[in-house]
Amino acid sequence: MARMKFKSAITVSLVKEACSGPFVFQGNLKRSCAQAAKFGFDAVEIFPPSADALDAKKLHLLLKRHRLKVAAIGTGAGWLRHRLTLTNPDIEIRNQAREFIAQIIAFAAGFSAPAIVGSMQGRVEADVSRKQAESWLAEGLIELGKRAGSCGVSLLYEPLNRYETNLFNRAEDAAAFLARRKIRHVKLLCDLFHMNIEEASIPETLRAVAKHLGHIHFADTNRRAMGFGHLEVKPIVEALRDIGYDGYLSAEVLPLPNPEAAARQTIRAFRKLTND
Repeated sequence: MARMKFKSAITVSLVKEACSGPFVFQGNLKRSCAQAAKFGFDAVEIFPPSADALDAKKLHLLLKRHRLKVAAIGTGAGWLRHRLTLTNPDIEIRNQAREFIAQIIAFAAGFSAPAIVGSMQGRVEADVSRKQAESWLAEGLIELGKRAGSCGVSLLYEPLNRYETNLFNRAEDAAAFLARRKIRHVKLLCDLFHMNIEEASIPETLRAVAKHLGHIHFADTNRRAMGFGHLEVKPIVEALRDIGYDGYLSAEVLPLPNPEAAARQTIRAFRKLTND
């Protein structure tokens, strides 16, 4: 039986407010794509200020030149810049959040790529019941999932660790929520950094949510490039092979000790782990 082939991706942030975040390349898409190609990545995962901050024609040409794909496009700027979330008590803010994400979905679909909902999910606010917050989240994901499906792509929902949200921290809980609420065209983004904090066993969790899995953030325990921390990653790769995952392992990691070193270590770890 042929082994599943994983694909490598690396993050590029164009959001100045995210300069201290876990993005390997920052600020210059042209240079970042050239760097990604130089190191041998298959794709870039882009975090733009908004959908209209990207030029589709120029990006297509840039990707073609460097033989790259778009792995996913993030929506985090909606939170960082505008404080928009799908669970804000203010209906106008929730509507603005949906529209911001919808525009990213439409743009990403032009590259056959999913959009990511991470920080824009929000949290259960102090004066809001959990039931109400979950209902708002479900309403948003149902609508946005339909939009993604109509564009021929999926939407990615990312469970975050307890220090970033109090909605869903564990992947199995998030998968159960998607199933219970009958949320279609929405897959899970499982981030190994968050999972290391929240899951008893990352490999077993990945097996449990296999039918919901859409994307992997390939990060070590300290949010640095894989191999710069102490995550036991071989059993994770074995689990991904067991469930037939053939998607991206995308490096959403800190650019430490510098972007080039982080990129080099990531692709080295990717190749060793996926070839062993």
